[in-house]
Amino acid sequence: MIKPFKDDDENKVTWNDCICTAETEKAILVAGIEEKPVWIPKSQIHDDSEVFALEGDGALVVKRWWAEKEGWI
Repeated sequence: MIKPFKDDDENKVTWNDCICTAETEKAILVAGIEEKPVWIPKSQIHDDSEVFALEGDGALVVKRWWAEKEGWI
């Protein structure tokens, strides 16, 4: 099940109450979108995101086209 998101605009979407639990050079592992944590490419994280590095928590904002490609919206 995918957690409800906030439809910000045509370029980005937001999920509240997320947390980054792991990080690599190119991606972060985020809990709070699906039942299991998911890897998010750092290149797809919007500048408005509060979650962008290890132990970051709050609102995760990603580029809309990528969220659509993943089937989240």
